[in-house]
Amino acid sequence: MAQLTFCGAAGTVTGSCSLVNADGARFLVDCGMFQGNRTVRALNAEPFPFDPKSIDFVVLTHAHIDHSGLVPKLVKHGYRGPIYTTPATADLLEFMMLDSAAIQEQDAARQTEKNLRRGLEPVEPIYGAEDAERAHSQIRTVDYEDWFEPAKHARFRYWNAGHMLGSASVEVQFGEGSPDAGLRLLFSGDLGPDEKAFHPEPDAPEGLDYVICESTYGNRERDDYTLESRRAALRTELVEGIERGGNIVIPSFAVERSQELLHDIGVLLQEKALQRATVYLDSPLARKATEVFIKYAGDLQDVDLPAKQLFRDKRFRIVSSVEESIAINKIKKGAIIISASGMCDAGRIKHHLKNNIWRPESTVLFVGYQAPGTLGHVITSGKKLVRIHGKDYVVRAAIRKIGNYSAHADQSELADWVLERSPVLGGLFLNHGEQDGRIGLRDTLVGRGFPQEKIYLPEFDESFELVADKVQSKGRVAHRVDDAMLERDWHNEFAAFTLELADKLRSSKDDESRRELIRKLATALDA
Repeated sequence: MAQLTFCGAAGTVTGSCSLVNADGARFLVDCGMFQGNRTVRALNAEPFPFDPKSIDFVVLTHAHIDHSGLVPKLVKHGYRGPIYTTPATADLLEFMMLDSAAIQEQDAARQTEKNLRRGLEPVEPIYGAEDAERAHSQIRTVDYEDWFEPAKHARFRYWNAGHMLGSASVEVQFGEGSPDAGLRLLFSGDLGPDEKAFHPEPDAPEGLDYVICESTYGNRERDDYTLESRRAALRTELVEGIERGGNIVIPSFAVERSQELLHDIGVLLQEKALQRATVYLDSPLARKATEVFIKYAGDLQDVDLPAKQLFRDKRFRIVSSVEESIAINKIKKGAIIISASGMCDAGRIKHHLKNNIWRPESTVLFVGYQAPGTLGHVITSGKKLVRIHGKDYVVRAAIRKIGNYSAHADQSELADWVLERSPVLGGLFLNHGEQDGRIGLRDTLVGRGFPQEKIYLPEFDESFELVADKVQSKGRVAHRVDDAMLERDWHNEFAAFTLELADKLRSSKDDESRRELIRKLATALDA
């Protein structure tokens, strides 16, 4: 009997981590970092709901931080087993884990400085560079569709997931001599859309016992598009942004999204469909990721530039140093600035927003999902006042969005992928999605004939016993967070309240009105 526990990405889109116990083998599929609101992010510093030393091996689906970001923490706390990835994922993780470690160390140093001023204890980073380096040394690479056997009676196989460079779904099969002999599981990882630059459509076998499927876009459909129409939509936004007379700031994930943007802008420049623009890629992580994409350029699909020209247009400025990044702030018009992070919650993008979001001639163009609790979500929600680095900024820039750069399959594509895996004999678990997304995908699948009694929406830290055709929940192995706090916590409420208060005070007719409002609030607090 196999036991499956959802240690993350249940009711939320981050912290993907599934623990499987079967026939004496104890392994993880992914070990991702939590992102989003402060309550969710705080989980990164808490102990795992399992002993890292008890894990026999780890299988990663891809390099995105919400699937791999806590692997160095696992190593820090005693894990010494192999970490299986595809070759491209291993290449990306070589610097992505070090980049994440640097962020953990910097955040801990800043918090320690604040704590010491208040007479509090110093803060230890979640992990450091040494842990990241050791984690990478434990990686073992496996090509798509090649079986590998990290444990007796169990074999695994990677399938292309079409989500990003190196991304994979994971097939697990328990063999002869195992109490779970014949049991077949499939973890989707993150699935890409049918129309996706660089990678073919997702693929995987059919006729499984259990499927664990992501549901990030389980409740939404994108407009039908082609890569050419998407590029045309990008051109429209860029041309209008340049004609507006300011800069165009694009918050972008450093890996995959930034490279897709560079490719499309490169094509537009070559075709002279875009002129009078200089493109800045301001993210050290994106710069390194771009070098990995160049390494695999010959294997990429749907590329409209020769491999030798990919990401190499003379109007591209691949920014590296802090000094170069600061220099961009002096540019007032005509710059297309692509910078991480994609949800605006860290990194150099915040500095570019500070310098442009209050300028009516500027444009902020979003090309990806914005998790609740992030600055990107606040901006795209239509707030007129935002807080960046402790200061308030009025939003006067044009806020624009293009939805078709998502690396995730939408509702119908997810449903198609699940149904193509049929028959699914035991059950389907929908994870890596907010509750609305999971419910939307479940209802769509039921409407298309999938048995509702075989669809499960696991709770955070919930564990299940699996046999060939039966599922039984064993309840939660831990209770690290209330489900209601996954999408919005009191920190979100407080931030929204303070911004609304500042706006109300600013718009009051005179100082007496402002004092009266403050007196009412003080009375309410006393009550």
